[in-house]
Amino acid sequence: MAKVVSVNISEKKGERKRPVPKIHLKLRHGIVGDAHAGDWHRQISLLAEESIDTMRAVSPLPLDAGVFAENINTVGIDLKSLPVGTRLRIGETEVEVTQIGKECHSDCAIKKAVGQCVMPTEGIFAVVVREG
Repeated sequence: MAKVVSVNISEKKGERKRPVPKIHLKLRHGIVGDAHAGDWHRQISLLAEESIDTMRAVSPLPLDAGVFAENINTVGIDLKSLPVGTRLRIGETEVEVTQIGKECHSDCAIKKAVGQCVMPTEGIFAVVVREG
C-alpha cells in the first residue's frame, strides 16, 4: 500500500525543503507556506523514497527528506511511471500529475557530490484539484 512518509516545505526557492508535521493543500495554489506555491503547473513535487534509496547507496552525503527540494515523499508507489493526468488521493486531498521530471537548471549540491540527481528523471509534479 502506498503512503506518504514525509511532507516538506521551504520559504525560498533554491533551498532544500525541511520536513514539517503537516501541510495544507490549497486549490489553484499548492502548499500554503511553500516557496513553489502559486497558480502554475508545478505547485507540488513528489519523490518516491525508493528513488532516494538508490541515491543513498552511492552518496557520501546524508540524504534526508526534502534534500531534493521535494514536497512529498512516498513509499510503495512508482511515481515516475504515472502518466500525466493521473490523479492521486492524499488523505482528504487530491492532486493531478502535470509533469514527470524536469530540466536541472543548475547543478545542485547533490549532483556535484554524487554525479547524479533523481528529481530530473524520477520526480513528479502536480496541481491541487481537491484541497485539504
